[in-house]
Amino acid sequence: MKRTIQDFPYLATAALAVLALSSCELGGPRKSGYMAGVGNPVQQQVSNGPHHPAPAIPDDISYWDGDGVQGSPLVKINRQQQKAFFYKGGVLVGVSKISSGSEDHATPPGRYKIIQKSKDHKSSLYGVFKDRSTGMTTNDNVDIRVDKPKPNEIYYPAPMPNFMRFTGGIGMHTGYLPGYAASHGCIRMPHHMSEKFFENVSVGTPVIVE
Repeated sequence: MKRTIQDFPYLATAALAVLALSSCELGGPRKSGYMAGVGNPVQQQVSNGPHHPAPAIPDDISYWDGDGVQGSPLVKINRQQQKAFFYKGGVLVGVSKISSGSEDHATPPGRYKIIQKSKDHKSSLYGVFKDRSTGMTTNDNVDIRVDKPKPNEIYYPAPMPNFMRFTGGIGMHTGYLPGYAASHGCIRMPHHMSEKFFENVSVGTPVIVE
């Protein structure tokens, strides 16, 4: 059953108070992944693309029912529930399971808007080291600002498909979901849900983080 923004009265006020932010260097979590929801209009997927493993816990939460629905988009992120809600014209049309920032890299609460979309984005800060000869991962949590590769290692930046930046280096994108808040501040989403969010937001779409 679809709900309207009147069921969440604080959203009506918050949607009018979105802040404009300037762009800056991008960063993000080191891994990402997804699993399709149960009983939703999005087809069940069997892989998360070439980069990201499936979530640690099966996803029976995420769904999308917004195709063909008209109205201004609005994204609400609830860190306590670890969910992202997508509204069109005040109607709830999609919910995505997420993994937000960890305790040491918390996703900042506030009212924002999408300031950049990047379909095939890669992190400028985080990634992995792999052995040059074997291709095996030697360090899967690299911060290139402080970690330096050994002579036998090569650096690969973390892929962040469907990146939707809303403040600083933080945005929504395909990401690994371990079942708790674990990112460097970004909002990790299942791949099929990041695709739907990416297709339905524009630069300027409001994003509310609570």
